[in-house]
Amino acid sequence: MRSMKLLWGIIGLLMACVLVLTMLLTHAVRTKPGAPLPSVPPDSAMAVPPNEPVAVVGGKSIPYGELMNRLTEKYGAELLSQMIDREAIRQEAEALQVTVSRGEMDAELTRMQQGYESEEQFYNSMKEQLGLSKSELNEDVYYKLLLERLATRNVTVTDAEVQAYIKEHPEEFKSFVQYHLLKAELKTKEEANQFIADLTKGFDFGVLAKERSVDAATAKAGGDLGFVEENDPFIPPFLIQAARTLKINEVSKPVPVKNGYAVIQLLAKRETNKTIDETVKANIRRELALQKAVPLNELVKQIRERHKATVKMPNFQ
Repeated sequence: MRSMKLLWGIIGLLMACVLVLTMLLTHAVRTKPGAPLPSVPPDSAMAVPPNEPVAVVGGKSIPYGELMNRLTEKYGAELLSQMIDREAIRQEAEALQVTVSRGEMDAELTRMQQGYESEEQFYNSMKEQLGLSKSELNEDVYYKLLLERLATRNVTVTDAEVQAYIKEHPEEFKSFVQYHLLKAELKTKEEANQFIADLTKGFDFGVLAKERSVDAATAKAGGDLGFVEENDPFIPPFLIQAARTLKINEVSKPVPVKNGYAVIQLLAKRETNKTIDETVKANIRRELALQKAVPLNELVKQIRERHKATVKMPNFQ
């Protein structure tokens, strides 16, 4: 339940590609979740003449029509499939009087923000990783919850099953500590010691990390790892061990790592006390219900068939 960043990162590339075509087709026209798509006004992107140049290179134009044809060929089928799914889900929910409230959407968005330092960081990350704006993410969450509600509407999960899950998965409910770390990796111990010496002279850690760190994954961000959990499998244990010994803003001694030596600085520390409250129990109940329900991809197929969804143009099959 804590690894929301990884979960969303998995689907990022495809979603980003599909959204390029979405934005061109809708010309930035947005609707509230669950509402039918608006008609496209005459002055929108759809009304651009096919021969209108969208770019010029060395005197040669790239026409709008060619761009749209390429986008349609590459992403059109995926985008159309998403649109069909959402419309079929909307019709099914309307027929069964199944709804999702704004409060339920806000609760889900709050749950997704676990592991992020702030709401702003969460939305910025969604934009960078998935290409999703705040309104697009809201729409995505709306249809996700609506589909889950359809899948689990006749599923019962007892209190005893919730308690059994808690008993069987104690690791999910342990308190844990997070450390906000800066890290720089240097090739030799001498370079690491010089890095520390320069910090004592007043140099900024982030600036030095950008200039000297050989860790390409973190150097561009000034070595900022953000908040990492004490049991994070992607952080070497010896770095966490070093972090435990530091006071806020203190810098470590050189720590041996695979490619040399690391220097870390502890910017902040926070402890999360996991309490099993009603919100946690509700999330467990929801996960257990989904495990009992028809798989969501299978349910979408069934809903499409019930509402006779048909793709009319062969190149969108």
